[in-house]
Amino acid sequence: MKYALFLGCTIPARARNYELSARRVAEKTGIELVDVEDFICCGFPTKAGDMDASLLMAAYNLALARKRNLDLCALCSSCTSALSEAAHHLLENEKDLEKVNQRLSAVGLQYEDSPKIRHFGRVLFEEVGAERIKEHFVKDLSGLKIAVHYGCHYLKPSEIHGGFDDPENPNSLEALVALTGATVVDYAGKKTCCGGPVLPVDEKLAMKVTKGKLDNLKKAGVDALCLVCPFCSVMYDGNQKSIETLYETEYKIPVLYLTQVLGMAMGFDRKELGLNMNVVKTKDLLKPYF
Repeated sequence: MKYALFLGCTIPARARNYELSARRVAEKTGIELVDVEDFICCGFPTKAGDMDASLLMAAYNLALARKRNLDLCALCSSCTSALSEAAHHLLENEKDLEKVNQRLSAVGLQYEDSPKIRHFGRVLFEEVGAERIKEHFVKDLSGLKIAVHYGCHYLKPSEIHGGFDDPENPNSLEALVALTGATVVDYAGKKTCCGGPVLPVDEKLAMKVTKGKLDNLKKAGVDALCLVCPFCSVMYDGNQKSIETLYETEYKIPVLYLTQVLGMAMGFDRKELGLNMNVVKTKDLLKPYF
């Protein structure tokens, strides 16, 4: 399994713990992640204001991966969705494809067809598989009660993701977390948005949306929240203390990336998994496992 690693914009700036833990898990499970220095933004942030620019940015990245004969693996759900949607659009819209290739020709690239685009979580679930993942476990995470957050873009729109999981009743992330021995806790509002998409235009509304899920997680008595998107982590981990101050409440719910959870079971230490970079402290909760 060999993929061009697409980090996007948020991970290098605000989620190095995600990248570190993903690289460790990839190495352990036999996924070769190839860095492509010329990758740029996926195009998602500009889509609402300039569809042509968004398509061009996505096509540029996909053409770079194709030129290297590599499929593409992204850690960010929004990046995965944006790149997949662009590939789907260009497949069905010849005029837009012609416009994109006219622009790409200026840098010596041509978009002909898309490489395979996969989120890292999907690669683990579908291509590595449960048995091969469990082969590398050296620790049992029994005793941890973990809830899963899918977010908006990991499975939707379902037609561009090939229907690998049910978007209305998903289970793929729970299945991966459960491999570690941890108890997966269901909770109200599991499928709701993190609030991140409205943060640039209405911070109070975004925080209120995030608070709603944190309230539900607290009621469910979870030890931690597990997710697969860096911007969702910005809302639940990065902004959790601000929400506690704003609403005069307390959660102290650690937020873990899927790769950190799997990496713990694989025996990596705290720094290898970037757990020292998590905003909500994890040391007390995870002390029994290190």
